[in-house]
Amino acid sequence: MARAQTQEVQHSSGELLCATALNSSWRNQPDQQQVETITQVRGPIARARNELHPGREEEERQRKQKRTTRTTKPVASMSWRSSFRCSKFRHIFGKSATKEHSYDGVPITRSVHDNHYCSANPCFIAVVTECAGGGSFLVLPIHHTGRVDPQHPRVCGHSGRVLDVKWNPFDDYCIASCSEDCTVKIWDIPVCGVQQNLTKARKTLIGHSRRVGLIEWHPTAENLLLSAAYDYKVIIRYPVRVVLMPIHHRYPSEALLLSVSFNSDGSRLAVTSKDRHVRVLDPRTGKILQVSSSNSHKANKVLYIGGLKLLLSTGSSSWNHRQIVLWDPDDLSEPLYEEDLDGSAGVLFPFYDPDTHMLYLAGKGDGNIRYYELSAEKPYISYLTEYRSLLPQKGLGVMPKRGLDVTACEIFRFYRLIAIKDLVEPLSMIIPRKESGIFQEDLYPMTAGNQAAMTAQEWLLGVNRGPVLMSLKPDPRVPNPYPETPAEKGLVRQLSSLRFQSSPAAVTEIGQDFIEEVKCDLVILPDIAG
Repeated sequence: MARAQTQEVQHSSGELLCATALNSSWRNQPDQQQVETITQVRGPIARARNELHPGREEEERQRKQKRTTRTTKPVASMSWRSSFRCSKFRHIFGKSATKEHSYDGVPITRSVHDNHYCSANPCFIAVVTECAGGGSFLVLPIHHTGRVDPQHPRVCGHSGRVLDVKWNPFDDYCIASCSEDCTVKIWDIPVCGVQQNLTKARKTLIGHSRRVGLIEWHPTAENLLLSAAYDYKVIIRYPVRVVLMPIHHRYPSEALLLSVSFNSDGSRLAVTSKDRHVRVLDPRTGKILQVSSSNSHKANKVLYIGGLKLLLSTGSSSWNHRQIVLWDPDDLSEPLYEEDLDGSAGVLFPFYDPDTHMLYLAGKGDGNIRYYELSAEKPYISYLTEYRSLLPQKGLGVMPKRGLDVTACEIFRFYRLIAIKDLVEPLSMIIPRKESGIFQEDLYPMTAGNQAAMTAQEWLLGVNRGPVLMSLKPDPRVPNPYPETPAEKGLVRQLSSLRFQSSPAAVTEIGQDFIEEVKCDLVILPDIAG
């Protein structure tokens, strides 16, 4: 032991002497002599180290070998290659309409309610407007673009501010509206559009004691409407016979409903409430089936992801960052996926296309819209790109798939409400293709049509059916270059029936009915004879 300590002291002393000699003399020597001096000094030091630590030399040799040896891996096994996911939607882009093809001069509502304020179908677009005294909304033909007349007739039968509007998915001329006057009204829109202020609704549905903030049509049953109000009630309505079927609400008094969403066949209903939890319940009985238990996510909007058996909610995290979360609707105990987006304060509106499995996120007050592609397997969600604009949106409407332009490869269309400009701007989501004029089968599979899958009575008895699908492929027949006007079609129909009438009085009666029927559709042709 003493001998080892003596050797270590000698080694330390020798190393110190060598280092001192080297520092004092090597700077004044030529380069070659400096190298020889360093080599002579390092030799004894290395031998002394090896005596004290016999295995150090071998360890240093292996370390140098690992450092200088370059290891290569095959390309197929690289980690980035396994996570790369090719998508046919990666080149999607948003194309906003010009001002001539937008709706300019629309006095968009100034309400602070977190709703869309807009609804569209292939025939009309409805926008909630600002007005003094009562509430109103504007209904315009879908091709009536450009500057809107400030005195254009409106639907103004509510005594309070209108909070939302929704078109009937199975009737393009029927629209529902909810208001602060505690009522829900069902309106019939004339085929020719609103020619004068419409104040008389087909049905006025009562049953709420406070303002009604949410309405939603059933996705597959005919004439079934859901309404939710600030009195903490959710009511399923059958507007044809005005039969009320209240759902047994089981929410605490402070749990105001913020969002509702049906699944694809209408057998389940997802809701978010002011306590920021997601709930799944049976819409026929009101029984709560699942409740989210995550404390890190404060849900605001909820949306069923049809076809993938997923549930998506948007809200904020515990750090007040805007967040999206995916859930298993059969088990809300733990989220499947969470992602923080940004620190903005606007509500995130989710929109989902079940045909392409694409998700669109648009924030209230934002100018951008993000695009994602969803899947049933991990990682569940893949970010694609986003549309950017300098103009913030207050709300958005969505065109049903049957109203898109398939010849331009348009897969989705928004109607952005730009309140600071009094402008409703169509925004088309387009997939670039070389032969865009040819129908793209992969972009347009069979989609939900405008035909109900069942009656309201069948649904109330417990029947569940998915939507009736339709094809978006254009008719291959050559269209008539001179289509008949609605008045001409009615004239042919009436003349055909006149052939079976022999009484002049009957002819006069039918002619009078015909005049009343086509009064709004009558087109006065210019005199081309002179």
